[in-house]
Amino acid sequence: GASTFFMVGTHVERYPDVVRQVAESGSEIASHTYDHPNLTKLSGDRLNYQLNRVSELVSELTGQQVSVKTLRPPYGAVSEQVREAADTPLILWSMDTLDWKTRNAQKTIRHVLEQVEDGDIILMHDIYDPTADAAVTLIPELTARGYQLVTVSELASYRGGMQPGHSYSQFRP
Repeated sequence: GASTFFMVGTHVERYPDVVRQVAESGSEIASHTYDHPNLTKLSGDRLNYQLNRVSELVSELTGQQVSVKTLRPPYGAVSEQVREAADTPLILWSMDTLDWKTRNAQKTIRHVLEQVEDGDIILMHDIYDPTADAAVTLIPELTARGYQLVTVSELASYRGGMQPGHSYSQFRP
């Protein structure tokens, strides 16, 4: 199953091979801002830089082959000013696994399997080994239960689409 990787720009710069690998895998590359600030505390050029820089970096890195279509605001922090400045949809989540806090694969697995619903956006962080371990179990188990794992953009396209500057935490039927 494909997924959406919300990438921080400083990591895009530091790990270009990972970006290319994700692009080639069929998963979606999206923005998590340039260096993870709270966007509601920025304005003007500083806000626009955070909203747009990852897209520029990914385009340069992939020779314009990959375009960034969505952005996840750090901490889920969104304001009217952020909405107006954003030229992509803003993606939040309906299920926070708290993997960054527990760092425990079994807790992450249990949380998802007990609570997941059709159309959920599941928040997980790819920088922790226990999260990777959880994914190895979750992906086949969710598939066996009849779920289709798709990118955020695919999910939205099945459920009526998305608009720039609007935020979405799930796409339930």
